[in-house]
Amino acid sequence: MEIRNEEMLLVGLCRLSFNDGQKEKIAELISNVTDWRYFTSLAIDHGIAAFVFHNLTLLGHIQELPDDSASLLRNSHMMSMGRNAFHISIIEELIGLLNESDIKTVLLKGLALEKTIYGNIGLRQMTDVDILIHRHDYIKTRSLLMQNGYDSLPVKSAFHKSIIEWTGKHLPSLMKNGASVDIHLELFGRKSNNLTELLIERAEKIMIDKKVAYVPDPQLHFLFLVRHLYHHEMNNESQLRLYTDLVVLIDKYYTEIINDDLLKYAMQAGITNILAWKLEPLRDLWGLSFPDWINDFIDKWFKPDSINKFVFFLKSPKNNKPEMPGHVYRSNIKEIPGLHRKILFVLGDLFPTISFMKNRYGCKSGLAAFFCYPLRIGKLIWLFRK
Repeated sequence: MEIRNEEMLLVGLCRLSFNDGQKEKIAELISNVTDWRYFTSLAIDHGIAAFVFHNLTLLGHIQELPDDSASLLRNSHMMSMGRNAFHISIIEELIGLLNESDIKTVLLKGLALEKTIYGNIGLRQMTDVDILIHRHDYIKTRSLLMQNGYDSLPVKSAFHKSIIEWTGKHLPSLMKNGASVDIHLELFGRKSNNLTELLIERAEKIMIDKKVAYVPDPQLHFLFLVRHLYHHEMNNESQLRLYTDLVVLIDKYYTEIINDDLLKYAMQAGITNILAWKLEPLRDLWGLSFPDWINDFIDKWFKPDSINKFVFFLKSPKNNKPEMPGHVYRSNIKEIPGLHRKILFVLGDLFPTISFMKNRYGCKSGLAAFFCYPLRIGKLIWLFRK
């Protein structure tokens, strides 16, 4: 698939430092851009508008954009700074509460990266707060936060209440004053619990408003973000924001990430091939330099359409219909331990709450929603056969 100059410029701007060759390439691409509206809308859709504005300003090119495009990017940066400051205030309160109960809190994804790599100046756009805690702390954590003004999103079904910790990538989101907090208990799948425990154990202490929080070890965080990105792509959605996280992590922590442990931990997490597929565009499109053994590893697991898939998401990051919803659904069930929990999970999908049914099928009354339950059986059969 052909990559347009506007798209290549976006990719080129997704890094924190630039050598002379990269600066020259960006200047050349800017001179060849013909559709700044497309460039700007794509930056917004990819969640990197604030980052793009910062780098265009840093490199002295922002004045070369049309006024409306420059204003949109500038406003996105200001909005991102405001949102991130709001999320920081939320996490300050949250870790204060959890610290008082001796609950170790590890920041994940955007918030961890903003505090440790992006510089805490609104470059990493965020929509929610993600934290990781020990599995044995989850009941106490949810109870504590709900006692202090957080409201939980409803559980999908009464069947799911007894297996709440196994029904998704994280516990039902907790909401307060417009902020959403997602509590994670497992990052690498049930068969790799030791890696999640290892990440918590190795997490590095940071201070936020004189309160103790933790951020992940760079290598294990990198592998989690690779897995997280792959799951987004399995749902047929992906953003340059997620690839940028990988690029800046390697830029800052190259030796901590690119070493013999990387492939060992990737194998334990069951993402050996996935890691190779994600390292390929970092090497071939971003130009990151890897040692020969990493290049051999990438070539061994080479997937012919991996770059084309990246380009597809580059052009269309949102609103793509999932290609293999059945595969994703079955994979989620495999991660749930115990046959009885698997059965409860499926029953919960068959018999969600009436409020869920009304929202899902656009019903105005509970009676109308009740008559939609047979549709759940059809959906389940479709997912298992797809």
